[in-house]
Amino acid sequence: MRPLARRDGEPAFDQPWQAQVLALADTLARQGLFSPGDWSATLGEELRRAEAAGAPDTPETYYAAVLAALERLTAASGAVPGGALAERTEAWRRAYENTPHGRPVELTAGLKR
Repeated sequence: MRPLARRDGEPAFDQPWQAQVLALADTLARQGLFSPGDWSATLGEELRRAEAAGAPDTPETYYAAVLAALERLTAASGAVPGGALAERTEAWRRAYENTPHGRPVELTAGLKR
């Protein structure tokens, strides 16, 4: 089986995380965390928000909207306790900043001690 490809023959995803976030959204919808209709509507809202803000029509803008939609739906579902997403995001930011160049980023580098 060949990888999913764009019409021009190039891979459909520029980065592995792009496929992963869409797979995560599909899994969460199949598990009933949110409906496919809610996913579609929320992603559409995020894309319109990006367009209204003047964001270019690029894969980066699309996947930023995908991530924002997924975060909104997850938070709205109550599956993630209040503040937990922001705390984890901050921990990853600190981990990134505390990881030497060229080394894999590990969450433990960003956890408060």
